[in-house]
Amino acid sequence: MIEARHLRVLRAVATTGSFSAAGRELGCTQPAVSQQMKALETSVGTPLLVRNGREMRLTQAGEALVRHASGILAGLTAAEEEVAAIAGLRAGRVRLVSFPSGSSTLVPTALAALRAAHPGTRVSLEEAEPPKSVDLLREGDCDIALAFRYEGGPDAGGAEEWADLVVRPLLADRLVGLVPEGHRLARAESVALGELADESWIAGCPRCRGQLVQACESAGFTPRIDFATDDYPAVVGLVGAGLGVAVLPRLAIESVRPRGVRTVALEPAVRREIVALTLPDLAQVPAVAATLEQLGRAARRA
Repeated sequence: MIEARHLRVLRAVATTGSFSAAGRELGCTQPAVSQQMKALETSVGTPLLVRNGREMRLTQAGEALVRHASGILAGLTAAEEEVAAIAGLRAGRVRLVSFPSGSSTLVPTALAALRAAHPGTRVSLEEAEPPKSVDLLREGDCDIALAFRYEGGPDAGGAEEWADLVVRPLLADRLVGLVPEGHRLARAESVALGELADESWIAGCPRCRGQLVQACESAGFTPRIDFATDDYPAVVGLVGAGLGVAVLPRLAIESVRPRGVRTVALEPAVRREIVALTLPDLAQVPAVAATLEQLGRAARRA
């Protein structure tokens, strides 16, 4: 019989590449990892790892078991949480991953309301941009991923991109232009992207960068990107210092105190779809469902 704890150890060994590194990740000793791996190999009746000096690699059976481990562990987590809630323990745990501008706007409102309604529910938060956040969800390393994709953007995979997931639409976040206060277009009510063709550009995260290039090329020019940073306050600071112009989502502007910059509406409008994603099994867990509900409410107030 395969035990869940042995699957967790196997996945850690496959990810880290050694027993000692897996032990550090799991908070146990290297001999304990080795012992559990031997027990798992005995259970399945075939070797799962090949050791050659310091190098370690999975056998074909090991690869197959690791491939199934994430789904099995996610299903077990869902079962444990749902049974605990049904048993009246009034406890839950939710691992949430969000992109930075979501973490500073939607998430605080949602988690404050969740704590008030369900004080026994614990929520942990990590930050990651899509598609990394979505990968973490599929690998079983989080329960909810707050993600986004641009309408018609270069990385949008269409309906099939999240076909295996439960998708909770939250809001359509419109992009706005950022220009220095003294810029010739700082007082304009709206700006066509082509009017910024000769400007120096400051770009954001890789997915946002790809969207910027596509939007500019649709407007008839290729942006000259002089600076690129994943840090939204840094983008605002660079624009405020007169070093260029930028395009950021509205939520990102709300999470920063803009100084020395002006925001202008872009025409035609460019939006990104913000969603909360989870696995079908996890969507049935009361704590996960409650968190999704509070994220939806926070988005309606945004």
